[in-house]
Amino acid sequence: MGLICLKRPHPVRRSVRMCLLVSLITKKKEERYMLAHTYCASTFGVDAHLIDVETNAVNGIPQYYLVGLPDRAISESRDRIEAAVRNCGFEMPRGRITVNLAPASLPKEGSLFDLPIAVGLLAMSRQVRTDKLPETLILGELALDGSLRPVNGVLPVAVEARDKGIKQVVVPEKNAREAAVVDGVDVYGFSHMTAVTDWLNGIKEISPVRVDIKKLFQRDRKNSVMDYRDVRGQENVKRAMEVAAAGGHNIIMIGPPGSGKTMIARRLASILPPFTLEEALETTRIHSVAGLLNNGSSLIIQRPFRSPHHTISDAALVGGGSFPRPGEISLAHNGVLFLDELPEFRKSALEVLRQPLEDGLVTISRSRISVNYPSRIMLVASMNPSPSGDWFDPDDPGVSTPEEVQRYMGKVSGPLMDRIDLHVEVRKVSYDELSVNSAAEGSDAIRERVINARERQKRRFEKAAGVFNNAQMSTRMVRMICVIDSQGSSLLKQALTKLGLSARAYDRILKVSRTIADMDNAKHIKAHHLAEAVQYRSLDRDQW
Repeated sequence: MGLICLKRPHPVRRSVRMCLLVSLITKKKEERYMLAHTYCASTFGVDAHLIDVETNAVNGIPQYYLVGLPDRAISESRDRIEAAVRNCGFEMPRGRITVNLAPASLPKEGSLFDLPIAVGLLAMSRQVRTDKLPETLILGELALDGSLRPVNGVLPVAVEARDKGIKQVVVPEKNAREAAVVDGVDVYGFSHMTAVTDWLNGIKEISPVRVDIKKLFQRDRKNSVMDYRDVRGQENVKRAMEVAAAGGHNIIMIGPPGSGKTMIARRLASILPPFTLEEALETTRIHSVAGLLNNGSSLIIQRPFRSPHHTISDAALVGGGSFPRPGEISLAHNGVLFLDELPEFRKSALEVLRQPLEDGLVTISRSRISVNYPSRIMLVASMNPSPSGDWFDPDDPGVSTPEEVQRYMGKVSGPLMDRIDLHVEVRKVSYDELSVNSAAEGSDAIRERVINARERQKRRFEKAAGVFNNAQMSTRMVRMICVIDSQGSSLLKQALTKLGLSARAYDRILKVSRTIADMDNAKHIKAHHLAEAVQYRSLDRDQW
């Protein structure tokens, strides 16, 4: 009986044969793949930069590489994308997949890269046509079933697409109206990834989203709940708020608890002039980046009023974070930042306000990136005159010692006070003022006077870049525009000598007097305009 000897194949030769077999099996699949490009954008501050999303696959062990300085939200997108692609009936490409976010030197963040990466993978595997991709910017977050979720920063991305000559922008449906306010680019809103692929493949055509900006601006604050008609008495404080609104000046109110400081401050927005389109776009971009726009909204048409609590941190007030985000001072851009009980804020937080108040800009620097956020605001602050709140109250003898008052007032630095144009004392309202039946002057009448004063300033500064109201005048402009006669000069000299004001306070008085003259429709500053402006420097007096 013969024996049959079975020779075991050499392990090296066996591995070579297996590699050749795998290569033959996957060769057809490898030939289907190609390099694909889709476009997205990443926000930096209130601006955006165009990002080229490159996808490529080669034969090999299935692996997925995402390069180009992505943050964790982008790095975790692989599982969301694969689940969405399969649940939408598509085939996930196999092999060694590389996704590059170019330029690679810029850090990227956010889940808005989900959809452009998914479309790039489908285009690479020829499951989606590439005809529209070179002129289309795509962004959106994917759910596991393929539906699209809204993302932040859509407005600056649409502006960047228009500036780079891209004709079409694909966004989640809830972001469509926000992006559609940008002229010169067609915005398409989709609720599901299959709708996007059908549109790219020409299976279904849709019309771009349109927004009537003029109609948006017709909806103003005529039905606002806040109205100065509700404020009884305090006519001198209401006059000071009108002056502040007319010139864009910073103001602080000093008075005992219950005198109406917060009530008066919260109604300031009702007398401010309406937004221009440029101001609305600037403000909306900041809120878009911060993720504070309501889903489906397109444009902020009312001036913001921000009122942070006194426990706020420095970073939350001016902005910060590893990927910088705008703080409260930037979210109040073109509006009002109200700091109630000013001495209760951290001194470090108050000190970081000084430069943004002066420059109208916040710069946040990190090791990899430095961004700028606009912060052109009206600062409105309130405070008690003493820790117990009863200092200088004739009806309530004080229980705070002068040392306690001095320590309390010292929580707010002199340089910060110098940047506040109007200091107003607020007295308690008497019973007779509260019980009077006659209606006080409403916000509509006050607002008309404010708008007229702002129109005069607009004509005055139409050739001055970055200056829109009297509060923003530089020292050189103050010397040129705020010219006073000999009588006014004598009055101002006497006031400065007696009060011991700083050079910055001198400029503030001239700016405020110019605003009061604008409210009187006067061409030149007169003595009584200066007298009223000096009256609004309460904290410079000896008793304080």
